[in-house]
Amino acid sequence: MAERAISIGTLSAWTGSKVETVRYYERIGLMPEPPRRGRYRSYDAQAVTRLGFIRRARDLGFTLNETRELLALSTGGSRACRDARAVAASHLQDVRSRIADLRRIERVLAERLRACDFGHPPVCPLIDSLFNDAGIASDLTTRTRGSASNPMLSPSRARPADQARLPNLGGR
Repeated sequence: MAERAISIGTLSAWTGSKVETVRYYERIGLMPEPPRRGRYRSYDAQAVTRLGFIRRARDLGFTLNETRELLALSTGGSRACRDARAVAASHLQDVRSRIADLRRIERVLAERLRACDFGHPPVCPLIDSLFNDAGIASDLTTRTRGSASNPMLSPSRARPADQARLPNLGGR
């Protein structure tokens, strides 16, 4: 008996993934290109299972490459389990590093907000510190993994659209 064909809209609804995300995963090879019935993609139960796997991996913060690697390891075996564990352990280390970065950011922001609580001076201490306080950068660049700089402060982290909107403030 043939399996029932599933449309991309149904696949999307069942897995909680957007249609464009499904198409993107097909373009980058995470999802196989499905057969078509006329102009329409025709998915099966395996596609639902695979997309669910991808969605859960992404929900846990695995990168697309890590997700691809885990999918490749999903074929089984004790070595696959060991390798999957190594991927997850590395990812956990990255998550912990990001949590430490966020805690530092939280601490610095809380300090700056406390400065605002001391009244209403002619200059807002928070805004002034964003223009003038070199301490913010030094507070945030101390990293637990020994790196000398915080990737969140790196100009390469700014999106081109964000960089284009930033005014040129001369010496500021």
